[in-house]
Amino acid sequence: MNVKAAIRSMRLRTLPLSLAGMVLGILLAGAGHHVDALTVVLLLLTTVSLQILSNLSNELGDTLSGTDRTDRQGIRYSLQDGEMTIPQMKRLILFFACLSAAIGSAMVMSAFGTVRDLRAGAFLLLGAGAIWAAMHYTLGKRPYGYRGLGDLSVFLFFGLATVCGGYYLTCLEWSWSLLFPAATIGCFSVAVLNVNNIRDMKTDAETRVTVAMQLGERNARIYQTLLLVTGFALMTAYVQLEPPVTVWRFLYALTVPGFMKHIFGVWTLRDRELDPMLPLLVICTFVFAVLSGIGFYF
Repeated sequence: MNVKAAIRSMRLRTLPLSLAGMVLGILLAGAGHHVDALTVVLLLLTTVSLQILSNLSNELGDTLSGTDRTDRQGIRYSLQDGEMTIPQMKRLILFFACLSAAIGSAMVMSAFGTVRDLRAGAFLLLGAGAIWAAMHYTLGKRPYGYRGLGDLSVFLFFGLATVCGGYYLTCLEWSWSLLFPAATIGCFSVAVLNVNNIRDMKTDAETRVTVAMQLGERNARIYQTLLLVTGFALMTAYVQLEPPVTVWRFLYALTVPGFMKHIFGVWTLRDRELDPMLPLLVICTFVFAVLSGIGFYF
């Protein structure tokens, strides 16, 4: 197997987005509780493994469905360029599915000290669901990513599951107010998917249905703006719900220029011109998560 090609297909540039919610959950937990270093490391490794599994599965699914054709414009991947074969990709997917299960189980064991606890069992089931979701976004007989369900899945797994799960597994406590920062990261993550779908609207029309396609170009851009504005509003509401309200809690406001630049690009650029807006939003989301969490340490 071509190692360079395999790493290319892992799409490591997507990792900051998948880590954003987990990092925020861990930082919020650590602000008021003792944090076990091993559990934190295993949480982050599980997140990385699941994201790579998702990326590999998406490439295989897009190839098998004909979405990633040889004449496709824009970013190209290893299967598309013939640097990896389909059997090789399937073996790599199987490896990361097993790795995700192994690290995830170790993480649950580290957090709860056992796998026989009811709560531990619930998280093991959630982990199994995450592995299934990572593999079936574009793979399988009825991939949900081709039926307009990608936005909902990203909101649940990149937002609610990572922030709330990261928080609970780090400190074994719960607060309903966590749904606010979790929904914030969920909105930003959906926005990353949405701008990708706006960019690919024309080429995707033959093989899949996305929310952006259903909305149309103008409304998809309005949707993009609302997602980002809603995310900031939700995080601001969370700060108000968790006194004391200090200026440090608003550190995330430092990312406003980056998000504004992104929104401006979304409204002025077309098709492949939107490519730079993807990494910009990913970076802004990750920095937002880090600054939001750090703000609760002062």
